[in-house]
Amino acid sequence: MNIKRALKNMDKPLLFLTIFMLGFGLLNIVTSSSREAVLVNKAGVYYYFYRQMGILVASTIAAGLVFAFPTKTYKVFLPIAYVVVLGLCVVCFYQSAKRGANNWIVIGGFQFQPSELSKPVIIASLALLFDQFYDKLSDKILNNEGKVILTLVMFTGFLIPALVFLQKDLGTASIIVGIVFVMLVFSPIAKATKQKLFTFLIILGLVGALTLKVAKGSILSEAQLSRFDYINPCSKYEKNGYQVCNAYIAFNDGGMFGLGIGKSKQKYSYIPEPHTDSIFAIIGEEWGVLASLAFVFIPLLVILYRIMIIASKASTVRGRFISLGVGVGIFLHILINLGGLLGILPLTGVPLPFLSYGGSYTLGLMISLAMVQRVAAETKMKKIKVS
Repeated sequence: MNIKRALKNMDKPLLFLTIFMLGFGLLNIVTSSSREAVLVNKAGVYYYFYRQMGILVASTIAAGLVFAFPTKTYKVFLPIAYVVVLGLCVVCFYQSAKRGANNWIVIGGFQFQPSELSKPVIIASLALLFDQFYDKLSDKILNNEGKVILTLVMFTGFLIPALVFLQKDLGTASIIVGIVFVMLVFSPIAKATKQKLFTFLIILGLVGALTLKVAKGSILSEAQLSRFDYINPCSKYEKNGYQVCNAYIAFNDGGMFGLGIGKSKQKYSYIPEPHTDSIFAIIGEEWGVLASLAFVFIPLLVILYRIMIIASKASTVRGRFISLGVGVGIFLHILINLGGLLGILPLTGVPLPFLSYGGSYTLGLMISLAMVQRVAAETKMKKIKVS
């Protein structure tokens, strides 16, 4: 299938909504970051806008390159990509901590978070393993070769999130584990084998937790534990409830119709870095409930719906699981980000898809969506559904 035919057969609703949400995100990055751009970075109000534009251009080029290759060819370069990402995650341990986590590589003014790029790499790797070894994994009784393949699946899915957890990035580790878990639940692995597998993983997790407890005295850091004390955040305003309580104030001030674009009060030193993980609080304050529903919630729901439709109609096993993994990843980002800001989940600091400022996540998101679009194009060309 040539590239022109592939472009013609992209999922148009998903493409248009992606463009709309990225544009809406750029607009809100300008308004939410204006104070920090001028006072902290000593630059113009469009400082973060131009940086995010550069990120989007680079990410679009990367996504285009991924889209240009048929999904069956991913097996050629995915092992290399996995090893590179794994190596970068190891390098993070030798970097200075940022916000209490050692999950960044900082070189001069350049910052990169390898764990974000690991998501599409892990999703595609597992999808191709399920595709290539479908028959062997679905056998009720695994032979020695099947056991080796299953071990490879476990290694691929859980090694990197284990490293990310040790880097004290609980949010990202939880999302990757959630993606892998859902992909395993719906995988071709035989039901009896799945039960044994999940039992083994639970035991392994308990052993790992006990080892950390004995070695370091605690499983989670003090900062991570404090995040679980999230009920009634305004009663802990001067401690760990500061950010969520100010988000409540932003939502309350915004009301149904909002204060108006650029008129947020909470972005002035009340909510830290309001253009990143807390951007929805500023959107709620400036746009109000009704516009937030129309321009954020509904488009995000439709995007998830389109991805799941692509997964259900995929013409290959790998296509089905690529789309499923990407959809689950986006859903978990939305759930954890908004759940934290609304005080119904611990605030773990993960970006809100399409809207938050940031290079690493934007790059990973665009590559993920490019893979889904490639699946959609291949499905329309083949017109064959997986049994």
